[in-house]
Amino acid sequence: MSILEKVLRAGEGRMLRRLKAVATAVNSIEDDYVDLTDAELRELTDQYRQRYADGESLDDLLPEAFATAREAAARVLGQRHYDVQIMGGAALHFGNIAEMKTGEGKTLTSVLPAYLNALSGKGVHIVTVNDYLAERDAAWMGRVHEFLGLTVGVILPNRPSADHRAAYQADITYGTNNEFGFDYLRDNMAWSRDDLVQRGHNFAIVDEVDSILIDEARTPLIISGPAEHSARWYGEFAAVVKRMQAGKDGEGDYEIDYAKRTVAVTERGVAKVEDRLGIENLYESVNTPLVGYLNNAIKAKELYKRDKDYIVNDGEVLIVDEFTGRILHGRRYNEGMHQAIEAKEGVEIKQENQTLATITLQNYFRLYSKLAGMTGTAQTEAGEFNKVYDVGVVTIPTHRDMVRMDRADVIYKTEKAKFNAAVEDIAERHAVGQPVLVGTVSVENSEILSQLLRRRGIPHAVLNAKFHAKEAEIIAQAGRKGAVTVATNMAGRGTDILLGGNPDYLAAAQLRQRGLDPVEHAEEYAKALEDIMPQVKQACAAEAEEVSAVGGLYVLGTERHESRRIDNQLRGRSGRQGDPGESRFYLSLQDELMRRFRAGAVEAVMERFNIPEDVPIESKMVTRQIKNAQAQIEGQNAETRKNVLKYDEVLNKQRQVVYAERLRVLNGEDLHDQVTKMIDDVVGAYVDGATVEGYAEDWDFDQLWSSLKQLYPVGVTVDELIEEAGGERSAVDADFLRAQVLEDAHAAYQRREEELGTDALRQLERMVLLQVIDRKWREHLYEMDYLKEGISLRAYAQRDPLVEYQREGYAMFATMMDGIKEETVGFLFNVEVQVQQPGGPADGAGAPAGERPGPRIPVPDGGAGVKVSAKGLGAAPRPQGLQYVSPTIDGAAGADGGVQVQQAPALGVGGAPAGRPGQGGQGQRPGQGQRPAQGGQGRPPAASRPAAGPPVPAAAAAGRRAAPGQAVSSNGPSRNAPCPCGSGKKYKRCHGAPGA
Repeated sequence: MSILEKVLRAGEGRMLRRLKAVATAVNSIEDDYVDLTDAELRELTDQYRQRYADGESLDDLLPEAFATAREAAARVLGQRHYDVQIMGGAALHFGNIAEMKTGEGKTLTSVLPAYLNALSGKGVHIVTVNDYLAERDAAWMGRVHEFLGLTVGVILPNRPSADHRAAYQADITYGTNNEFGFDYLRDNMAWSRDDLVQRGHNFAIVDEVDSILIDEARTPLIISGPAEHSARWYGEFAAVVKRMQAGKDGEGDYEIDYAKRTVAVTERGVAKVEDRLGIENLYESVNTPLVGYLNNAIKAKELYKRDKDYIVNDGEVLIVDEFTGRILHGRRYNEGMHQAIEAKEGVEIKQENQTLATITLQNYFRLYSKLAGMTGTAQTEAGEFNKVYDVGVVTIPTHRDMVRMDRADVIYKTEKAKFNAAVEDIAERHAVGQPVLVGTVSVENSEILSQLLRRRGIPHAVLNAKFHAKEAEIIAQAGRKGAVTVATNMAGRGTDILLGGNPDYLAAAQLRQRGLDPVEHAEEYAKALEDIMPQVKQACAAEAEEVSAVGGLYVLGTERHESRRIDNQLRGRSGRQGDPGESRFYLSLQDELMRRFRAGAVEAVMERFNIPEDVPIESKMVTRQIKNAQAQIEGQNAETRKNVLKYDEVLNKQRQVVYAERLRVLNGEDLHDQVTKMIDDVVGAYVDGATVEGYAEDWDFDQLWSSLKQLYPVGVTVDELIEEAGGERSAVDADFLRAQVLEDAHAAYQRREEELGTDALRQLERMVLLQVIDRKWREHLYEMDYLKEGISLRAYAQRDPLVEYQREGYAMFATMMDGIKEETVGFLFNVEVQVQQPGGPADGAGAPAGERPGPRIPVPDGGAGVKVSAKGLGAAPRPQGLQYVSPTIDGAAGADGGVQVQQAPALGVGGAPAGRPGQGGQGQRPGQGQRPAQGGQGRPPAASRPAAGPPVPAAAAAGRRAAPGQAVSSNGPSRNAPCPCGSGKKYKRCHGAPGA
């Protein structure tokens, strides 16, 4: 046991003593609540809320609130919390993970801390592993909360934003981890404050917390949009790879590392590919993109197995969750992997996607002020929970002692022998009426076993990703006498297996047979349910006794999972609440876990001694090998999660800055001062870039003025500026030049405000800044993805890839922030604007057919009714031939300590860089496309990046703005010319002065 584990165990002991004290305190006042009427019990909620508002803490209210919720649950559900459930609820409230064994009532336990924390009015999120459980628990436990005067909501996929917003406004909100995370990302892509749905992250209770925060932590949540890549190459390489063979030690066309899930193409394989494609050198820079297609095609063939990792349904490749066995609807592998699998299966190859927003579950759940969780298996990951999420793990005692017998593994030489032996065991158990739950690791194995059972005439139910619609019903009846249920890993999370059957499901099934529907015949259904429930419960109790007499539920595992927790979860389906039960695993040396970790030595020994295939092995060496293999994989997965978190930490800090800025815009804060500062930074950077070297005689004023004119309508000429300095060019220094140009830029912005009106310009500032932030962030995410793909190669140069990623990622982020300033300023000066005054046409009226009205931005007080429509709001082109010197990064490349960013390539219509390879490149052969740029910082040339954003103006100054019905010339009087009013003053000192 490590030092950390010892410390955690010591802390757990202190926590258990504290939890027992809570249970004692709740029990001591329980009688005070039993005699209260329903109304009096309900009134306590208002009293607790007032006391909290008056300064009492939730800890102060805990015993009374728990006693109240306990009494409410007893009245509404007929279920009274055990002392261990009180302890579990307190552990959750204190921000811990409560490890409670299967059947100990975790769902009921969550009622207590949810009720207590909802009293604060800040919201409680209860996170489940699937939509069914979210909806079920919201309806089931929600009855208790609503009885006590709280509101309950549930978020489900594909529902309108209004439904989600209403659910988040409730005191307690149920939903899946994915839906909570995606709502967070969608909120940070919203165009209006009215489109936001979440209201903060106060307290989350995560059910099956190990599945969500450990197993799924390796996969980030990603919202993506279409990117432009040719689908042709996926099909081409799928055909090439079919003719290639795996090998070892350079003998085949490629080699596979199953443990690391990587592939390496040999020289022989490269020659085959080059011959098939008709190219001379696959690794020549121009053909570099083809290497990715090749690697993905090989992985799709060798590492991604149909009916295990995915299924094909109605011409669509659907991912199967490796931990639950469920179909992940709407999810796709990224980086072209999904397209490679589609090509392999011969179905339609769908378009690749570009990341628009992303966050890992690790960083999403760390947004919560307080985090807690429940599961039956958490102690093996206690260290990771503590390090990553800063939560402890507390093992809650069971209500009754566990009496399940866990038999030793039996190991066969071949998979066929293993399945045959398992079927024999199932037949014997079925003959005496003992229910059997068979666990498999893949859809394919569940169907093989199902076929063998059919041949033996053994009736059974199959539960896998193909037949998941009646999951809860099948699992609920898996404890009936003689029942045989074959299930993948999806079996058993969230639904108890009761010996003798689940009376609620049995009663519902009987009423369905009568043609009664709980919605269409609500009153009749409720009456009939009340009539038959006592008989059903009695029948289930009698059957439960018969099942207990033959040994209870027998769990038979057909393969070890790579995680011991998944094995323990399967075992945990048996022996709930002190019931009898039994478990055993049937293994073979051909199982994937054994293949990945060298079972060949054991097989050689078996062959040497001529051990028959149908004779099982009981070997301590093999058992140790299995445990070591699982430990190695768990270690690899933990390392992967740690790396995911380390790299996402870099992006997470950047994400927080960008999202905070977006929220300021959406909340309607006055951005005028910020825009003024942007003008200072951008114009100042232009001047600094032109004056960074030499003296005034050496500076290229013509180039600087040409660049400034693309940014804003310049009102001062070079000659006027030299005259202002004393008539000599040498008298102009950088500070004087910067001050004069900034004064001119601010005067131009003042004129812009006079043209549009103050309210309209404030609204335009929000519109422009929001759109520029979104586009630049999308581009930045792509750049960061690309950087991360190749960053591991830095290790060959004796550099730490993570440090390099942090350094370059920060530099790229600073460049993005400078780009946001530059584009924002350029658009505010140059974008064409139409101002609709109060009483004008409705939003969107007069817009071209098929064109969506502009984003809705909150208008400051006093500006109600003013609507701004900005045409051509896209990526502002950089001034030609100018290097933009960033003043925000010290110590980076460049003599001045700034970072120099080279001019971007010209942009074509639609925001896509002109000349993008792959657009219309279906007939292009390798070696004929645009050659990728060499050198640089490891990023792709801009011309190969995905398109981002709406159409771009052909020139920054195109479409000079005009007020409605009025043409405004951009060629006003020179700032140093006499004012046209006849005062005799210079224009800049008279009507051209700021505020004039």
